[in-house]
Amino acid sequence: MNTKIPGPDTLSTKQHFAILDGLRGVAAVAVVCFHFMEWVYSDASKNFIGHGFLAVDFFFCLSGFVIGYAYDDRIGTMGIKEFFKARIIRLHPLVIFGSIAGLAAFVFDPFGGHPELMGTGKIILIFLSSIFLIPFPAMPDRFFNLFSFNAPAWSLFWEYIANIVYALVLHRISRRLLILLTILSAAALSFVSYRAGSVIGGWSGGTFWDGSARISYSFLAGLLIFRAGWILKNRLGFIGLSVLLALSFLLPSSKYNGVTELLVVLLYFPLLISLGAGATLRGGLKKLCVFAGKISYPLYMTHYAVIWIWGNYYTSHKMTTTQLTLTITTSIILLVGIAWLVMVIYDIPIRRYLTSQWRQKRSISAYSSAPKK
Repeated sequence: MNTKIPGPDTLSTKQHFAILDGLRGVAAVAVVCFHFMEWVYSDASKNFIGHGFLAVDFFFCLSGFVIGYAYDDRIGTMGIKEFFKARIIRLHPLVIFGSIAGLAAFVFDPFGGHPELMGTGKIILIFLSSIFLIPFPAMPDRFFNLFSFNAPAWSLFWEYIANIVYALVLHRISRRLLILLTILSAAALSFVSYRAGSVIGGWSGGTFWDGSARISYSFLAGLLIFRAGWILKNRLGFIGLSVLLALSFLLPSSKYNGVTELLVVLLYFPLLISLGAGATLRGGLKKLCVFAGKISYPLYMTHYAVIWIWGNYYTSHKMTTTQLTLTITTSIILLVGIAWLVMVIYDIPIRRYLTSQWRQKRSISAYSSAPKK
């Protein structure tokens, strides 16, 4: 009887797509910059990084590719229950940390927030919904975000849904059926873009179902890229691909936003994933890519608490263009540092502990179920 226990780090023996890690970091920084600039430009058409929100669609597409690569060949042996445990260990510690940081920022924000205007019960309910990723768009002054204390968690909610669907259905289906589902989800996303004039929805109560179209297409497209082997060998390298990715976030706003954003999500991002998987690193950029990949998720899940404090300060203080540039640049650098500290001091130790407990329980279970001589 084989009692070998596959752990969540089984991928250490597989090829590592370092450039894709680096691109994930670039996208995370773009999201942070976008959230800062939202405060500066109430008119999105004037925001130089007004399409920074598309980074989420890039994350979704990359997630489909990575999940297929990581689990297609082993979910059948590890089982659905163990798959869910692995994903919770990977994702949820930062969901909790981001919720706590968001609550603290709301309660102790020296420039705004006004927790005294909300009842304690409602604050507790919003916090619990954030901890358990239960959408609760209850704060009008925060634009009815699905998760008021940590708005970026909306994409984690849909990421969890995608993981559940993958474990229950997608890992079993044929490539032909996967292609059909990808086409149907592309049609759904096209409808969303046509109706709303953009693909920016999914983060608020009023746009909740738009998020299902965004995750459906991009996750399926990433999964299809992996299963079809659509990896394009190239010499663009990390710098070249980073520039190409950044261009999608810097697209000028126009009356054709719905079309241009749709084309970026449907075609451009899958192409970048294929190119990123097929590119090779040059020089000493590997460490940078690995670092960017590691801090991308902590940065994404911890920055929004600071964004609200900074935003409330900005609205109550006049700032020159030079001051804005300096404070935003400095803040982004500090947030990267904070993300690294959170990763090293909190996220990695928590995940290591949970992983060791998981392995220990599985080892005991495997031993008890083994035939005794």
